[in-house]
Amino acid sequence: MLGAQLMIILDVTVVNIALPHIQSGLHFTATSLSWVLNGYTLTFGGLLLLGGRAGDILGRRRTFIAGIAVFTLASLAGGLANSAALLLAARALQGAGGALASPAVLALIVGSFPEGRERTRALGVYTGVVMGGASLGLVLGGVITEWLSWRWVLFINVPIGLLVIAAAPLFVGETPRQPGRFDLAGAITSTAGVAALVYGFIRAASSGWGDRTAVVSFAAAAVLLAAFLLTETRARQPITPLRLFADVSRSGSFVARLLLVAGMFGMFFFLTQFIQDILGFSPLRAGVAFLPLTITLFAVSRTVPRLMPAFGAKPLMIAGMLPVIAGMAWLSRVSPATGYWSGVFGPMVLLGAGMGIVFVPLTTASLAGVRPEDSGAASSMVNVMQQVGGSLGLAVLVAVFGTASRDAARHPVPGLSAVAQQHHVLAHGMSTAFLLAAIFDAVTLLVIAALIRGRRPQPVPHPAREEEEEAVPA
Repeated sequence: MLGAQLMIILDVTVVNIALPHIQSGLHFTATSLSWVLNGYTLTFGGLLLLGGRAGDILGRRRTFIAGIAVFTLASLAGGLANSAALLLAARALQGAGGALASPAVLALIVGSFPEGRERTRALGVYTGVVMGGASLGLVLGGVITEWLSWRWVLFINVPIGLLVIAAAPLFVGETPRQPGRFDLAGAITSTAGVAALVYGFIRAASSGWGDRTAVVSFAAAAVLLAAFLLTETRARQPITPLRLFADVSRSGSFVARLLLVAGMFGMFFFLTQFIQDILGFSPLRAGVAFLPLTITLFAVSRTVPRLMPAFGAKPLMIAGMLPVIAGMAWLSRVSPATGYWSGVFGPMVLLGAGMGIVFVPLTTASLAGVRPEDSGAASSMVNVMQQVGGSLGLAVLVAVFGTASRDAARHPVPGLSAVAQQHHVLAHGMSTAFLLAAIFDAVTLLVIAALIRGRRPQPVPHPAREEEEEAVPA
């Protein structure tokens, strides 16, 4: 199950390193290029709740296998795409397949381990795979793009997907099917609303905030999202049970995840291009350049479950946000004169350490106290906040990047060559985007401090000790 989850998560970032090659090969513009990522994350995030409901109604193993099959077929189509439109359609279909498969993973983990130490350890492994996989995708993408072609970052999913489909019936048990119905209206309005919102930001990035199409897109997003909320209050079986948000601490954890991932996705997107376009790294060197973040994040996330009983979830989250903010603020100082060791390596280590600390207790806070019948929806909501946060965050940061870049282009630096001027414009836009990402992280810290309760996981009694205690007379 975690192997399949790794494949799905890898596809969020594995194409990052290949973006410059995809842009030149299929003639994307600088702002439309972000749709290669958002086309995937939007359908993934938008349909995750529907995928979770499908697992409840049809059986989680059955839904998981169907999702992996769709994901595998779409990966093949994306690798064969000969136009930008076909690639974006394939990426959207990949997201739909991931939305069917992914909720089953976290739901089965939550259902298989009791709340407390065992679940915390299991969520630690899950978080390590998810977060380590996101950064590992950058390394793998660099290796594949350098040695083969950008198309192979999609083709590589095909044999892995077929192996997962063959192995799942042998290792994953089917869950009982529950009676219910699909909230298609909720799924359509939520996905279309977020897509319209993202499109508005990206349109504003290329054409300005006063662009009529961008304004219409923002208005359509407001109407669709309002319709979604109205639908969820009236639906007999909503895909988003609003009672999940009645707990202030859980709602705070959802908002914190959305903001934190918003900054993280933007960091991956812009830093990848900075390393290749301005520092001049090859795809392989660019992928290897992300190893400090990958190694630090995975190593730290493996130690957090042992620290939570001693320190509690909330203090760890607050402590982890400090290096995240510092690392992103450091990146906001990038310029054409910035070197890898002087201005990129340090922020990567800080970001890896901080995010490795934050995400395990944040996931625990999102799932603590959830009723068994809501475990699928709550697990899906964790992933929804991650994917929607990534899509919206990237769209906002791309819009800010576009505005800052246009402003820098209107005020050229005297004496610079054409190439140096282009690097100045790109670096100025990226540093502004990193600054906004740092602000996202600072707001995340405030949300954690203000809304999330400082609950500590209760230790799980040892069975033998329980029997001894029961044998002692009162």
